[in-house]
Amino acid sequence: MTVAIEKRPARWSRRSEARPGELVQAALELFVERGYAATRLEDVAQRAGVSKGTIYLYYGSKEELMRAAIRLAVQPKLQFAEEVMERSERSTRDMLRLIAANWMEDNSRSSSRGILKLLVSECRNFPELGHFYCEEVMQRGRAFWLRLLRRGIERGELRDIDPEAYLAVVTAPLTLLTIWQHSLGLFEKPSIDPRVYLETYVDMLFQGLGKPA
Repeated sequence: MTVAIEKRPARWSRRSEARPGELVQAALELFVERGYAATRLEDVAQRAGVSKGTIYLYYGSKEELMRAAIRLAVQPKLQFAEEVMERSERSTRDMLRLIAANWMEDNSRSSSRGILKLLVSECRNFPELGHFYCEEVMQRGRAFWLRLLRRGIERGELRDIDPEAYLAVVTAPLTLLTIWQHSLGLFEKPSIDPRVYLETYVDMLFQGLGKPA
């Protein structure tokens, strides 16, 4: 009589295939957790549950995978902001509140929140990534913010300022919060409440730039 031997399930097994989006998500998580330099393609493959060779079916190098991870982390936020700008008749103040709330919610539930801090810490050693982020993200973000400021001026909601001159000052508080939350902010007691921070930011912005009634 043959006795059937029950096979125990493997603790971890590879999948034969994975969609490109799954590979990019795994890479994004690891880049944020470990840093770009410390993350190997083998690590990404293991996180995604595939062989290392599967990655090369879609991405030719770690840098190419990092570029895809940056797009995954940032493009949805930029697209949301641009669509609100195109379709909404809200006041500029309310529009900014809506965009900031979406940004905060996305950061709270996704691995994308650490991507800017990662780029700040790694770009000196990997300047090609810095150039890519500036071209792919910062230029698009700059164009959005200039449109937002000009919209406010045209609608009579903001003073007649030079948007180019004010741009860096207007965007700096949001940049700082993004970096802070994924660095020293992890150890700060009490920690910054993003909702309070963003509401205060919007209030100060319009107190300073708002057109007197």
